[in-house]
Amino acid sequence: MERKIALVLGATGGIGSAVARRLRESGWHVRALHRAPDRVAARHDFEWHAGDAMVTRDVAAAATGAALIVHAVNPPGYRNWDRLVLPMLDNTIAAARANDARILFPGTVYNYGRDAFPDIAEDVPQHPDTRKGAIRVEMERRLRAFAETEAGRVLIVRAGDFFGPGAANNWFAQLVPAGKRPAAITYPGRRGVGHQWAYLPDVAETMVQLLETDGLDALASFHMEGVWDADGTTMIDAICRALGDPAVAVRKTPWWLMRLISPFVLTLREVFEMKYLWDRPVRLVNGRLQAMLGHEPRTPLDEAVRTTLRGMGCL
Repeated sequence: MERKIALVLGATGGIGSAVARRLRESGWHVRALHRAPDRVAARHDFEWHAGDAMVTRDVAAAATGAALIVHAVNPPGYRNWDRLVLPMLDNTIAAARANDARILFPGTVYNYGRDAFPDIAEDVPQHPDTRKGAIRVEMERRLRAFAETEAGRVLIVRAGDFFGPGAANNWFAQLVPAGKRPAAITYPGRRGVGHQWAYLPDVAETMVQLLETDGLDALASFHMEGVWDADGTTMIDAICRALGDPAVAVRKTPWWLMRLISPFVLTLREVFEMKYLWDRPVRLVNGRLQAMLGHEPRTPLDEAVRTTLRGMGCL
């Protein structure tokens, strides 16, 4: 790409900040949009623009001259997805169309229903089981329609549950509380049921390597394998090793209590809707990524977990 300007929407979030930092390391000039940039500029050294991803003119102004728009913005706590995520994406698509820019979009496993489990390749039909999944499918339908236009270019990279430094609202943060050495690990799944994780720096590295690869299709979609925890013990054991204590207690997430409270607490209701992803193995298959890059970037698990816990203030 001749123009090395990237606009990152969601640059203070886990995946947005990781991708923004990795882009900057590769020589990109990174812009970011925030409603109150003065509050975050000291922690994130990007070119900040004041604005809201829900406001068309704000996104358009920040995207002027950009060759890449990273759409990594999401409402916190799963709230108001039905009212916010599609208008924000429409603003990104409009800005990309105006600037002949590629859109980089972090995908989720929510798009797939139980009919696609356990091993999911990129060409598996998307039949979501949840409201959030249906919204994500509609987002990718709009991205596909944009990619089918003359100037449209979209890169989708789908991965498991995020963990890493700077990641906040994610499942890993439910395993151990931030800000103190954990006395116990609270695990949402069952022993013997596999689960997939993705270390944020590896996701960002994969995305940037793909962006710098020649021959991407107008709509390029890839799955990462990340960390495949085949029986629900791999991540727990890595946390115990990082803490230096193999005898850390492991508790079960009290789903029964969450079910009782969820009708009265919006965030819990939205979280409980995703319980099905912990009830059975769900594994994204990375064959297309391996064919394109010849490898998948991987940080050793113990190093990744130590870095994550250190960033959370747990070590």
